[in-house]
Amino acid sequence: MQVFKPKKIIISLSAIVIFAGALAITGIGHYLTAPKAEHGDNRVFIIQNGMNLRNISESLEKEGLIRSSLAFMIRARFKGLGRMIKAGEYSLNPSMTPERIMWMITRGEVVAYNVTIPEGFTIAQIAEVVSSYSLITKEEFLQYVNQDGIERMYGLKGPGLEGYLYPDTYRFARGLNAKAIVDTMIMRFRAITEPLEDRLLESGMGLHDVVTLASIVEKETGNPDERPLIASVFLNRLKKNMRLDSDPTVIYGMKDFTGNIRKKDLTAYSPYNTYVIRGLPPGPIANPGYYSIKAVLFPADTEFLYFVSKNDGSHHFSKGIAEHNRAVRIYQKKRG
Repeated sequence: MQVFKPKKIIISLSAIVIFAGALAITGIGHYLTAPKAEHGDNRVFIIQNGMNLRNISESLEKEGLIRSSLAFMIRARFKGLGRMIKAGEYSLNPSMTPERIMWMITRGEVVAYNVTIPEGFTIAQIAEVVSSYSLITKEEFLQYVNQDGIERMYGLKGPGLEGYLYPDTYRFARGLNAKAIVDTMIMRFRAITEPLEDRLLESGMGLHDVVTLASIVEKETGNPDERPLIASVFLNRLKKNMRLDSDPTVIYGMKDFTGNIRKKDLTAYSPYNTYVIRGLPPGPIANPGYYSIKAVLFPADTEFLYFVSKNDGSHHFSKGIAEHNRAVRIYQKKRG
């Protein structure tokens, strides 16, 4: 008669369990180390805010980027990465290993776009640029920057943030909100202007006045070599309490600019119409670049009080009104 030996049965069952576990681990390891395909094209994969690990894993499998959503979830939880996944837009490929994909989405290796903000753009134009990359809608951007008193949030003198969204090329990813984009631009503005602080103190002008005048210089000329000359004209006029008579300030203050300034536009009151008001307008009319800001702080040493476009990208500068009027007649005739 055969004797019942429970210990041997327990040992055998344990061995089976261990073997099955080893197979499972091996299978998971295969799914994690082996890519879905040997070759493949990059695909846009978007992780929305609020998506959990299960949603993300199942989407990765559905999109054909990994073999097993279950294996992916188990591995992520085992490594404690389930709550570290970052929302955003990713460029993933089925030839990537699941480990590589997991590494990218937990470290936020999102797709970033080069967004160029040209010098002299207004906030409204910047909103158009940002929205053209589908980073954020124009309305969302403008709603944030047009908040009452937003300049105080950034320790600036208003009105608003016009003039302080520094024109540059930025790397922005989808999923950022308006605040993150604006914060980056203002941080860049501070980084650019900080080395000029000593000269700012020497000039006797406040930062707001410098940026306001720099924005006018920016809009008056696209010729970098002329900016110190343009700045000198306006500074000379301010010293003599003369009106600035700057067309770009008039345009900025108009609600509906059709492309032509009429005589009545030059005489209509606006806090930005420098043909009517004396001194600087209340704030910048655009967002100036470094060289326009520098031109205001380091202007050319001249006695010029007037300038007129020569219709070739440059200007004729004059000390007196008679010379200026002659130049106006000459260059207006050429333009006609």
